[in-house]
Amino acid sequence: MSISHAPPVSSAPRTPSPEKASGPSPELVPLVPSSTRRTRVPRWLRRTSGPLLLLVLWQVLTSAGVLTPEVLASPGTIARVGTDLVSDGSLPAAMGVSLQRVAVGLLCGVVVGTGLALLSGLFRVGEDLVDASVQMLRTVPFVGLIPLFIIWFGIGEAPKIAIITLGVSFPLYLNVYAGIRGVDSQLIEAGESLGLSRWGLVRHVVLPGALPGAMTGLRYSLGIAWLALVFAEQINADAGIGFLMVQARDFLRTDVIVVCLVVYAFLGLLADFVVRSLERLLLQWRPTFTGR
Repeated sequence: MSISHAPPVSSAPRTPSPEKASGPSPELVPLVPSSTRRTRVPRWLRRTSGPLLLLVLWQVLTSAGVLTPEVLASPGTIARVGTDLVSDGSLPAAMGVSLQRVAVGLLCGVVVGTGLALLSGLFRVGEDLVDASVQMLRTVPFVGLIPLFIIWFGIGEAPKIAIITLGVSFPLYLNVYAGIRGVDSQLIEAGESLGLSRWGLVRHVVLPGALPGAMTGLRYSLGIAWLALVFAEQINADAGIGFLMVQARDFLRTDVIVVCLVVYAFLGLLADFVVRSLERLLLQWRPTFTGR
């Protein structure tokens, strides 16, 4: 009686036959985020739709008589008056004077606010000497200091620049100080382990980490600068956009007042655009969420 042995079964994985390997492969379908499946509307159109709707509503209310010319002139009247002010040169001259005041006040405010923030944020002694005083002064409305500024500096350009400087300094100080103190301590330790000196830590670690806060403070300070300019140009001004508004108020010209307010708004929007462009340029290293 003979016993037949079955061939051993190999445990190695079987390779597919050429016929099966050459079969159709599954088709890969790209995954598209749900946020991109919708019909995309140009962003410039979405950003301008709000002001355009407000302009249309304004025109409808003035045409229906809800808003009388004594209360608020129509957009057509505003455009015509603005064109007249540009053609006779009064509006460009006023814009030049106001821009110069904002530029000087903003520069002084940036120097003062950033300098105090660096002194208070980098040194504990500086914080003890500076921070309490700044926190106390920033709660005082800078508009309420106008009478003191008139007594101290007179009625020339000095009190106007001082008001803008004071309004700009505090928000910039708070944001730069918070940015410095918000730097991760582990980054400081890593820099020290790499042999960076104190100035090297400030230059390569602390200041880049505080830059996002500084840019936010600069944007906020620009808005405060234009607000302060409105009050500053009420101090015996003989030129500037505020001077045109004061003259229009005396003659009950609401159309001229609205033109000046629109100019303020567009100048502020232009300044914010410049700062946002600078922010995108300087903060390319920081990936952030941009919305969907």
